[in-house]
Amino acid sequence: MIAFWAVRLSQKFQKLFTRDAAESLWEHACRWTHPVSSRRILDTIDRAELVRLREDYPYRPNARKINAYEDADYWVGVNVKRIQDLWLDRSPSLHILDLGCGPGYFLYLCRLFGHKGLGLDPDDEPFFRGTTKLFGVNRAVARINAQTPLPDLGKKFDLATAHRVCFHRIARTESGEWVEWNPADWEFFINDIRTRFLKPNGRLLLEFNRRADGASFFTPELRAFFKSQGARIVRWKALLAADPSQRPQFKHVK
Repeated sequence: MIAFWAVRLSQKFQKLFTRDAAESLWEHACRWTHPVSSRRILDTIDRAELVRLREDYPYRPNARKINAYEDADYWVGVNVKRIQDLWLDRSPSLHILDLGCGPGYFLYLCRLFGHKGLGLDPDDEPFFRGTTKLFGVNRAVARINAQTPLPDLGKKFDLATAHRVCFHRIARTESGEWVEWNPADWEFFINDIRTRFLKPNGRLLLEFNRRADGASFFTPELRAFFKSQGARIVRWKALLAADPSQRPQFKHVK
């Protein structure tokens, strides 16, 4: 029994000193230095209207709890952290493109902090149509596909973001595994964003989900690829500069 608990304790100490744990601690410390009140933001949202929209557009069968987008408390909390991590709560006004904008929480918060945003998303979800209208979020209707340029949006942006990326998933195999973009597909996409949508000092942030087994999205091959593109990788996020020779920073630099 003593040996069992000694092993468990050793495992817990190992987790405390992993790179992921250190980066998580750093993120929390940085957020603590410039707190943002979720409550004040929530007071600006008509939560009764969100509930009504969900009643009009009910869940699809077997929808996961994480897709409860009418839960403003949860999603404002998530997006406050995103705002803080990119220093958008205390940076000059930026033009932001949010790829896969979904219900529009992120761009709504961006606007509260003085930024101008445009979302891009397919028009598959009537609920998102209602929430983006509620939040006053402008969006272009388009789907992101491998080896396909995005439609011309008529402007360039200081920051492009994609949160909980899933557009790289092509199809499921019979075993339930996802067939995903390969490095060549990612290279095409990144180059398209860099050359057509980012200003000279612009940045692209890609935030990924963990894999089904809890492992990082960044397999050794993908980590090496994103590093070759000049990405700064922090936990499940990759930050890239418009210029691949530049080292990007989460804080906006003119």
